[in-house]
Amino acid sequence: MTDDEILLGIALTVVLATGSQILANKLRVPALIILLPVGFAVGAMTDVIDPDKLLGPDFSDLVSLSVAVILYDAGVGLNLRKLARDKRGTVGRLLVYGILLTSLVVFAVAPAMFGMDLRVAAMLGVILVVSGPTVVGPLLDFVRPNDRVRRILIWEGTLTDPIGGILGALTFHAVVSSHDVDLGRGYQLGQFLLSMGVGLVGGIVGIALLWFTLRTLRLGETLGTLAQLAIVIGVSAGCDIVRDDTGLIAAIVAGLAVANIRGFDMPARRPFFGTLVQLIIGLLFISISSTVTPASVVPVILPALGLIAILVLVLRPLVAFGATARTDLSRGERGFIGWMDPRGIVAASTASAFSAGLVQRGVTGAAKILPVTFLVIVGTVLLYALTAAPMARRLGVVKAAGTRILLVGGEPWVVDLGRALRSAGLDMLMWAGLDEQRERIKQAGLALAKGDLLATAINPGARLEGVTAVYLATDDDDFNALASIVMQDNVDGPVYRVGPAHDSHGVVAPYTGGDILFGHALVRRALAERYARGARFVVQPADVPLPPEHDTLFVVRADRRLDPVTETRDTVPQEGDTLVLLGPAAATATTPPL
Repeated sequence: MTDDEILLGIALTVVLATGSQILANKLRVPALIILLPVGFAVGAMTDVIDPDKLLGPDFSDLVSLSVAVILYDAGVGLNLRKLARDKRGTVGRLLVYGILLTSLVVFAVAPAMFGMDLRVAAMLGVILVVSGPTVVGPLLDFVRPNDRVRRILIWEGTLTDPIGGILGALTFHAVVSSHDVDLGRGYQLGQFLLSMGVGLVGGIVGIALLWFTLRTLRLGETLGTLAQLAIVIGVSAGCDIVRDDTGLIAAIVAGLAVANIRGFDMPARRPFFGTLVQLIIGLLFISISSTVTPASVVPVILPALGLIAILVLVLRPLVAFGATARTDLSRGERGFIGWMDPRGIVAASTASAFSAGLVQRGVTGAAKILPVTFLVIVGTVLLYALTAAPMARRLGVVKAAGTRILLVGGEPWVVDLGRALRSAGLDMLMWAGLDEQRERIKQAGLALAKGDLLATAINPGARLEGVTAVYLATDDDDFNALASIVMQDNVDGPVYRVGPAHDSHGVVAPYTGGDILFGHALVRRALAERYARGARFVVQPADVPLPPEHDTLFVVRADRRLDPVTETRDTVPQEGDTLVLLGPAAATATTPPL
């Protein structure tokens, strides 16, 4: 290719990867549904984005390093403390049963369905065991199942990727070094353990380097992000040099360590790292799907549909039934776990890398691995994307609709406001930092969030699960202002804060935008002083006349949505709504109750 063609190919790949993800976001569908057909279509029309021509033989190595970065990022989001101890066994059984049954069944049926050599069938079997967080996560975000189902599926999808990559590498080496598949040799087990050992050692080295850079040197957001990226790529590449595909193990081990070892001084926000991972995912899917030709897909479409039916209707329900037996999961939760096992980026990347190597060695039927994998990915993602939401509703595992409010603060007036909102029918959660304030919240009978809730909320990849709006009302205006900025991307809804005093000389609060509650007159200091002088919160139906000298703070809609009055807009109550008001101060000051 000429220099101009290379520049055009790289630019077009980036544009297609980004545009496809933007379109998927607007359509509220997993990005895979757009990325794969777009890459396939453009690859069929032109070879300008063909990665083999753009990058040559180095493409597979870049894919391996890119997947390592994706898995590290996924590992950082897996906090073991959030996975109940009894659910860890469920995840482990899903991994073991799923890997064994999927690989063995595909190995058994693929020769007859696709006319493959047994060695190629074994390769396809281990490729199709992987799922992955890049496709499971967006599907679950769309469906919104309850938290424990979500955690089980995310953990399974993330951990199965490096295991599948290792098994794929072992099977590839076995295929190219022998004429027959011998699955029972102790030699193969030894090779697997050796690969695990190399990956674990690499992971430990990565953990040590991450501790030094993030904890000892205490790098900030920018340098901390660059250090993580350099360490993950360097360690993964080193492991792959020692033994193929062990870098994936090192990456996931390092990510899990960062998430679960106390003391890691992670940058509070990693917008660049998250953006990089999104770009990598898009580039990989566009590049890999562009290598699949229509001529290779057409002959395997019908048998691939049969294989998808076996995977979705037989294997996955069987695996889920066995793995969740004798657990406290409900029948609906077990059923939904049995209806969620899409294939993703690791399946595509391993199929691309290993099939090319087998084709070069002249292994019969190896050219069918990539188109079959492509069809399985597209088929499973489409099927689950179209059916997961209605299936979740039918099984009763969708997270309850409505509003769950996180009210941050522990002053007496804030706690009393929490009680008023709860009496209006809202699901309330409160958080405060001081022990005295936390005890006050407990005595009021309000749900108290864990002590590390806000630290979790600003960690990379974290999300306040179930929280649909945050109201910041601590006695520190600068804290409220900073927290409102930091938490914006981690909440499935708006973040509000009480206003600072008009003559405030705070560092941040007077100069920060965002939604300010209750208008200019009712800033935080005015609210606290008015409450201390005897003003109380009143909850009444919207059709009842407003009492004199009462200010409207919130309107609770009939569907339990909470609309606050802010500096920029007044909230107009409708029939069936409920008002939360603040009454007038008493003539003489009273001591506010706890």
